Amino acid sequence: MHIETGFSQAMEHHLFRAMFEERKRVFVDLLRWNVPVVAGRYEVDQFDDDRAIYIVITGDDGDHRASARLLPTTHDHILGTIFPNLCKEAPPRGAAILEITRFCLARKLRARERLEVRNQLVTALVEYALGNHIRSYTGVAEWPWFQQILSFGWHCLPLGLPATDQGRCLVALQIDIDGSTREQLRASGVFRPVGVADLASAA
Repeated sequence: MHIETGFSQAMEHHLFRAMFEERKRVFVDLLRWNVPVVAGRYEVDQFDDDRAIYIVITGDDGDHRASARLLPTTHDHILGTIFPNLCKEAPPRGAAILEITRFCLARKLRARERLEVRNQLVTALVEYALGNHIRSYTGVAEWPWFQQILSFGWHCLPLGLPATDQGRCLVALQIDIDGSTREQLRASGVFRPVGVADLASAA
């Protein structure tokens, strides 16, 4: 996995520019989300700032295969800014809580590859949390994706009742990460060993 913090820093690397291109192919071209597109190529929104953390999984060829964006909950983020109504109580915030957004798998992947890469990205998110004193992730998911997230075996709970927004059934969620999370992923068959790659190779 490759990790970069900050939108301006990410855009200096070919790999992360490829991530924004893939986000456009997935979230705009495929899913038809009404989100901004920059230069006709990159899906970039108001949360892509210098606080955003990007994780990219690459294949042996060094190309983007999967990615996610993490947002500090101490500043503006999707759940706290756009969807606080999805939470029964106030959206969780804190230095040890990040929001997972833009979980993205490359469209070119075959079904079996998608499953493997999805598992690598889930594992990478856990490894990042354990290595950086992050105890929880929050997020907003459509109902089918929320059911998949539950199946990964980690400790995940809804933060409120599902609600419909623009025809989509959405759920706010919290995933707690601790020393037992790796074993929970192993038990469900999701865990995949991942290492941090040299970012210079992605320049």
